[in-house]
Amino acid sequence: MGTEPRPRNRWLNGVSRDGRRIVGAKAVRAFGDGLASIALAALLAERGFGPFAIGVLATAALSGSSLATLAVGFWVDRIGRRRVLMGASVLAALSGIAFAAAEAYALLLVIVFLGTINPSQGDVSAFLPVEQAALSETVPAPRRTWLYARYNLVGRISAAAGALATGGAVAGARAFGIDAADALRLVFVGYSLLGVSLLLVYRGVSPAIELAADARARRARLGESRGRVAGLAALFAIDSFGGGLVVDSVLALWLFEHHGLSVAATGAIFFAIGLLAAGSMLLAVPLADRIGLIRTMAYTHLPSNVALALVPFAPTLPVALALLFVRSSLSQMDVAPRTTYIVSVVAPEERAAAVGVANVARSLATAAGPLAGGALLAAGPFGLQLVAAGAIKGAYDVALLIAFGRVPVREEPAARTPAGDGEREATGSPASSPRA
Repeated sequence: MGTEPRPRNRWLNGVSRDGRRIVGAKAVRAFGDGLASIALAALLAERGFGPFAIGVLATAALSGSSLATLAVGFWVDRIGRRRVLMGASVLAALSGIAFAAAEAYALLLVIVFLGTINPSQGDVSAFLPVEQAALSETVPAPRRTWLYARYNLVGRISAAAGALATGGAVAGARAFGIDAADALRLVFVGYSLLGVSLLLVYRGVSPAIELAADARARRARLGESRGRVAGLAALFAIDSFGGGLVVDSVLALWLFEHHGLSVAATGAIFFAIGLLAAGSMLLAVPLADRIGLIRTMAYTHLPSNVALALVPFAPTLPVALALLFVRSSLSQMDVAPRTTYIVSVVAPEERAAAVGVANVARSLATAAGPLAGGALLAAGPFGLQLVAAGAIKGAYDVALLIAFGRVPVREEPAARTPAGDGEREATGSPASSPRA
């Protein structure tokens, strides 16, 4: 009697080759986001720009990403998912080089608006709706939360490593007599090289990630799901505006100014924050299976926002860091359930559009946050933006639980396995709607 071949990657058991490539690309992208989230604030501070100017630039970066996300969500399946991913990779490579070379503030605004540079370790980009829609078809429906948890876990660990690498690069450059500004420019050159590596990864993705022909014919707009997606998008916008008040570049700037931390020390802190956030993501899978997607999102998110609001009241830096670590250990447990919920309450042909609408609502609201956060920081070093962020995000948690706590996901057959993969479909218990 023959034996079945062992999976080549047990950690992503049952995921197609394309799914594994997308997860790998997520790691590369997130490492670049980790680099940029610290380097952007540090480089602009080195050039003499204040908190408000940095907040404006972060808002411009997120606004550009929001518009790109919206366009991609509705047009990706007309252009082709693989083509969009490769084109965005080229744009990432150009963005890093341009930001490293530019001096004038107006030119920097144009670069971040048109490019892919992200002032946060969180994923806000045109890549996101394409990857999330494609991943939904690389495993059976009951294992989507499981896969999205791993996808986001890889991203958070990589972003944390990128933040740490920024501090290490600056410290290492200074040891060789290179000043901080030039060292930070080299970080953005490294960001550009990551864009080139992304292009190579996406070139290897097969046509199986494209939407099936019959679904493409029905993809033009949201249908019966429009109202539900709009409601979710509105709530996500509230949450994201609160998050934008403490986007990583603004939070790093607060640590620089309020506690006098160096770039290297701040990078190490963000590395620890990223690891804690990443470790919590896998816990969301069994929790969502037990209590449901929406309850998992709300019950884990609310205490993290209370901790965030308390940070400015901490009497010492260690207490403030402890609160930030508590916040980070809970704040990302809603990510995988949120993505699963979005793709599970719409038809397959609506997924890219639904993810695009939800993400653009989040992105636009996040984009407004750094401007307000920078203004609050310029008003004083206390940390009013952290208090406001915790209160706003906490209100979102309560509203989400009330509005969607008993709205179920769709029941679906197992997702198709892309042709030519040769792997068996995985099984697993569904992370379904909350149990009554």
